[in-house]
Amino acid sequence: MPLVGVLALQGDVREHVATLRSIGADVREVKRAEQLDGLDGLIVPGGESTTIARLLTTSGIRAALEKSLAGDLAVFGTCAGLILLASEILDGRADQWSFAALPLSVRRNGYGRQIASFETPVTVAGVGTVPGVFIRAPKIETWSSDVEVLATHDHGDGNHPVLVRYANVWGCSFHPELTSDDRVHRLFVDALR
Repeated sequence: MPLVGVLALQGDVREHVATLRSIGADVREVKRAEQLDGLDGLIVPGGESTTIARLLTTSGIRAALEKSLAGDLAVFGTCAGLILLASEILDGRADQWSFAALPLSVRRNGYGRQIASFETPVTVAGVGTVPGVFIRAPKIETWSSDVEVLATHDHGDGNHPVLVRYANVWGCSFHPELTSDDRVHRLFVDALR
């Protein structure tokens, strides 16, 4: 099985680790730059994007992850992780940065604030219908034609991608780790083989 890291600075670390282990993946929690070495893939979890960004910098992981993204490390960002991978963050803070690894723009809290959180079925290409848990979820507003859209959601304003892939970088607006359905994780892990 591939060795999959979970960025363990803040957010839904435990939930991703548990899901990955349940499907038999080898898992490493990543808290230091050298823990990126030897990984086949990395999950950047949901949480608070500006907090994770700050911790990436203070922990020394930011530069190492930038180098890994430029190489061949597969990275999957969920919710806040998607924001950190996007090439453009709409309505972000003035000092907010991203890795610009996915050619798309996201709007933070695009589906509403915490009180507007919701769960809805999402149909994923090649997988079927999975539960989509949207909590202060980023909305993908624009995307390059090179981005493979694996799932969309219409929240009353047209279909927007909610699960995408661009080469070895994946992004997801919802939280697949917060359900008992492991098929989105399996899709990512299977792509690492």
